[in-house]
Amino acid sequence: MWIVISDTHDRLEKVEKALDLALKREVNRIFHCGDIVSPFVIPLLEKSGIEYVGVFGNNDGDRLLLTKRSSGKFSPYPAEFEVDGKKVLIMHEPVLLDAAVESGRYDFVFYGHTHELVVEEKSGAFVVNPGEACGYLTGKATCVLLDPKEKKWEILEL
Repeated sequence: MWIVISDTHDRLEKVEKALDLALKREVNRIFHCGDIVSPFVIPLLEKSGIEYVGVFGNNDGDRLLLTKRSSGKFSPYPAEFEVDGKKVLIMHEPVLLDAAVESGRYDFVFYGHTHELVVEEKSGAFVVNPGEACGYLTGKATCVLLDPKEKKWEILEL
């Protein structure tokens, strides 16, 4: 099981809730689509013991310390991974979204930035924007629980 999360914007209580749900649901991978914002969120991810990767967003501040604390697990650019035999692309701003989906190279494309929840299958790719974990703009804090083998998903409210 995977969790896709984005736009946490320093809401520690929301990050803690997401991690608690991740542990209860036996999540083995967290994908963070940017705007973690401050380095003090990283110790929560580390403490969970769950593997995580992510990309920087447009509001991430101290990228040097974020990189150091996460041992380089956050990329300043859209990042490609092969996880559990699946090709995954993570980005913050969806500027490359259509090209990435249409390329046919990815099984999963994750993005954030818009704070709008999107889960859809498009041109053979499973596309997810988990909405905003912070809940600041929409009033609804969410992330997406995803079974990559079955392509089943569930919206988790934080």
